[in-house]
Amino acid sequence: MPPTIEFDETLLDTHLVVDVRTPLEYAEDHLPGAINVPLLSNEERVEIGTLYKQTGPHAARIRGLELTAHRFPQIVGEIASQGAGRPILVYCWRGGLRSKTVASILQLTGHNARQLIGGYKAFRNRVAELFEPFNPPMPLVVLHGMTGTGKTTFLLQLKEKGFSVIDLEGLACHRGSAFGQLGLVQDLTQKRFETLLWDALRKAPKGEPLIVEGESQRIGRVSLPGNFYETMQQGIKVWCHASSETRVARLMEEYGLPEYRQEMADALERIRKKLGGVHYEELAGNLERWEMAPFMKGLIDNYYDKVYYKTRTWTEDHRLSLEDYDLAAVELNDFLRKAIPA
Repeated sequence: MPPTIEFDETLLDTHLVVDVRTPLEYAEDHLPGAINVPLLSNEERVEIGTLYKQTGPHAARIRGLELTAHRFPQIVGEIASQGAGRPILVYCWRGGLRSKTVASILQLTGHNARQLIGGYKAFRNRVAELFEPFNPPMPLVVLHGMTGTGKTTFLLQLKEKGFSVIDLEGLACHRGSAFGQLGLVQDLTQKRFETLLWDALRKAPKGEPLIVEGESQRIGRVSLPGNFYETMQQGIKVWCHASSETRVARLMEEYGLPEYRQEMADALERIRKKLGGVHYEELAGNLERWEMAPFMKGLIDNYYDKVYYKTRTWTEDHRLSLEDYDLAAVELNDFLRKAIPA
C-alpha cells in the first residue's frame, strides 16, 4: 500500500503532481502544474467501466491489468524523468485504484510517491470552498470603464511594474465584449477556468491590494464562480476614462487586423438587433470597405456606450485617466496608498 496524504496547496509547490486519469479527464481540468501520465486511455476507461457494470469489479480489474501491465516500466520512466528529485504526488478521480496502482509501482521501484486522498474530487471541493462564499484575504481593486479605454493593457503594465494583478480575461481566453474572441480560442471548461482563478488567487500576495478588471458575470462561455462577481461589486472602484480618439485608436490596434475580418463580420451580425437596422448597415459598410476608424467610432457610439454600464448605480472611489499608462500607474499607486491603511 502506498502512503497517502490529504490535499494541501503547499504540495503543488513541493511535489511533482501526476494525474493518471485519461487525457479527456485531464483536459477538462487538473491540479495546477500536474502532468498527465494516464494509466488507461480514453477508450480503455470506457471498456473497463462497461465491464464493471455488466460483470463486476473482479473481471474489470483483471481486464485492467491485461491492458496496463506491459506499460508499467514506461509509466515509471516517464514520471521519474520529470521528477527532478522531488517527491511525487499521484492522483486520479477520487483516490481509487488507478492512483493506488501507479503510486504502488513507483514505491516498489524506489521512488518517493504518495497517493492523494480523495483524488481530483478532493481538490475540486477545495476550489469550490474558496468561491462559496468568496472572502478575499486582500483589498480588491476593480478597474471599470468603457470599451476601448485600455484597461486590459493598463492592467498588464501594472503587473510588469510589480502590482498584484489577476487578468480575468486572460484566464478566460476571452476579452469579455461582443468582439472579445477575435484571434482567441476559448476552449477551456468552466472547471478549468475556476482552477486557474483559484491558483492565481493562491499565488497573490495576501497583504497587497489585488487589482482586477471589472467584468460581467460571464466572460464568453465561462462564468465567474460563486459570489466572485458580487464581491467585485463591493471592491474599491476605479473608473478609467480616455478620449474618444484614444479609444478608437486602441480598438483599431487591438481588433483592426485584416485576418479578423470574417470574425468581425460574424460578431457584428450577432449584435445586429441591438444596433438596429440603420446602424448595422452603416457599420457593415465600413467593415466591407475596411474603414476601421469610422467602424470603431460607430461601435463606441451606437453599441458599447449604450450597452455597457448603462445601469451603473454606484459612484467610483477614484477617476483615472488612461491617456498615459505610466502617469496613470503613478496616480493609482498614490491613491491606493492613501485609500488602504498600511
